[in-house]
Amino acid sequence: MKLLIVDDEVEICDFLKSFFEERDYEVVTANSGEAALEIVKKIRPQVVLLDIKMPGMNGVRVLEEIKQKFPRIKVIMVTAIETRDKIEECLRLGADNYITKPLSLEYLENDVREKIEGLKNTLLS
Repeated sequence: MKLLIVDDEVEICDFLKSFFEERDYEVVTANSGEAALEIVKKIRPQVVLLDIKMPGMNGVRVLEEIKQKFPRIKVIMVTAIETRDKIEECLRLGADNYITKPLSLEYLENDVREKIEGLKNTLLS
């Protein structure tokens, strides 16, 4: 189970990486949209946790690129930005969920698990 965490705040990446590694996920982090796309090309994670507001390439643009090239990858937007327009834009571009900060770790973990189980079921059918 490969998980990519993308956030320009290193502390958030480190915290979530530790959290998911304790639960036996293989976790890679990126601190920019550009780095995230390079990692996606190399390791093809099952799920990406993606912040929206980042310097340079923002999360919406990263989402768009991932979904165009790798539509099976599940992308969960994780952000403090909670506007109807932004949520609708992300969902229209293919986001699989939209979770706002501060995070409920239990909800986040359950959502990641559901996305991975869904992928497994798709592969088996």
